[in-house]
Amino acid sequence: MCFDLTRLANLGSRVIRFILPLIIVAQALLSSTAWAQGEGQAPPPKQGGAYRRPLANNPSNLDPAHISDTYGFTVAQQIFDGLVQYDGSLTITPAIAQSWKASRDGLSWTFFLRKGVKFHNGREVVADDVVYSFTRILDPKTNSKAAEVFLKLNGAKDFVEGRAKSVRGLRALDRYTVQIELAETSAPFVASLAVGYAKIVPREVVEKLGAEFGSRPMGTGPFKFVRWKKDEEIVLEANLDYFGGRPFLDRLEYKIFPGHQRDAMLASFETGGLEDTDIPAAELERVQSNGRYQFVRRPILGIRFFGFQTLQGPLANRMVRQAINHAVDREALVQDIHKNRYKAGQSFLPPGTYGYDPQYRPYPFDPQRAMALLAKAGYPGGKGLPVLQFWSSVKSADIEREHEAIKRYLGEVGIRGEFQYHTNWPEFKAMVQQGKLPIFRWGWVADVPEPDDFLYNLFHSRGRTNLTSYQNARVDRLLDRARAEQVYLKRIELYREAERLIMEDSPIIPLNYYSYERLFQPYVKSIEVSALGDPYIPMRKIWLAK
Repeated sequence: MCFDLTRLANLGSRVIRFILPLIIVAQALLSSTAWAQGEGQAPPPKQGGAYRRPLANNPSNLDPAHISDTYGFTVAQQIFDGLVQYDGSLTITPAIAQSWKASRDGLSWTFFLRKGVKFHNGREVVADDVVYSFTRILDPKTNSKAAEVFLKLNGAKDFVEGRAKSVRGLRALDRYTVQIELAETSAPFVASLAVGYAKIVPREVVEKLGAEFGSRPMGTGPFKFVRWKKDEEIVLEANLDYFGGRPFLDRLEYKIFPGHQRDAMLASFETGGLEDTDIPAAELERVQSNGRYQFVRRPILGIRFFGFQTLQGPLANRMVRQAINHAVDREALVQDIHKNRYKAGQSFLPPGTYGYDPQYRPYPFDPQRAMALLAKAGYPGGKGLPVLQFWSSVKSADIEREHEAIKRYLGEVGIRGEFQYHTNWPEFKAMVQQGKLPIFRWGWVADVPEPDDFLYNLFHSRGRTNLTSYQNARVDRLLDRARAEQVYLKRIELYREAERLIMEDSPIIPLNYYSYERLFQPYVKSIEVSALGDPYIPMRKIWLAK
């Protein structure tokens, strides 16, 4: 696909700086595209049909206030809308809000809602629904990990700490107008309203269902929830009254493959049971070359890594963590196991994120350095170091091969590692969040195309997804300053400095940066994949030419 660079002319300079590197990388990587409709005149879109998608695990929840995994986001993105949304080039565009304006100091934001937007029960969305939805996320009773995002609202801390009954900076000015006031300027604020948790929900349904809302969701989105049968499927149907126009598809059926069973997904796809599929690494060359299917490949803003519980046993010693990083040959893993479908992870910010430094490689493969660090940490040749337990929720053939290779690399420097699997994703995630797994396999794809989404969430001591229990006061100060900094180049400097300190402390092993790779049946049309990956595909635009 050839990208039309003239479309960037009307974007703000910050968006241009972000998206241009992605376009360059995408041109190099994209070997085929489902946007193209082939030679000649494309057929007109038509309505009807069911679209069957594989889902690699059961979501832990479908309530936007509680979603924190890609499986939940993938489904909920079709059920709910926020005030704003991302388009294919990651520009913020209207959703439930048809327009908005900001004060000169960036502290006051006014959103004007579309009239006639309806929840799936037929009730119109009004400004009070927005106030309720955001207040609910902040409410300690909800216990939402997204609450941190809304703490920047004026009066939010008073509300959270019980000194106020409402959030002072969150008001419905009239039936269709919402005003949000911030306590301090925040560069990524509007972008944070476009992500999966900032959705608008109907108060009467949430309060009636309680915790069951997470398994019986209702929003305003292009598809309505029908049923969820654990380990089997989640079924949605078209919202015929959607404000953006009814979807072309009649139904969305998410077929669940617990433990990310890529081989089973591909087998179902090739026998006509799915409209798209993930691809096992061993099958990549075959499916690319046969020409039967549409193959889409593009970079996305994501990273896969092993996280350390930094307060547990020998892993509390950063030299042990650094040694493990130096012991693993990431380049070889990507080349030999994953057939170069990914880019080897070196630091944490992925390519395409502003602040990413392609020259920064803090942990080159260096077994001698690994052994020296182990000796300095008090474990010469690994003597005295207990067996390290690595945990994964994914158990596919290529991942098991990767783990065997990592085990071999560690053994060569005197570290004994064992790999354990728990493929029930909600249970696995709960164990990670509770600090029960000393080393755990994890992935992170951006909710917001900002370095803040990676560094603050995962490594600030108050980050909502700080799964490694990492704490560094200097890092906290840098990330707090970066959030408030309005000058682009200064923000980059602050994020780069914070990332270097984080990587020196080594709370993770970066494995690889994600690329989006997927097969689609030849009759699937109008697929749009942004740098935020699979959850943000607008399924309402897809239609089936069969």
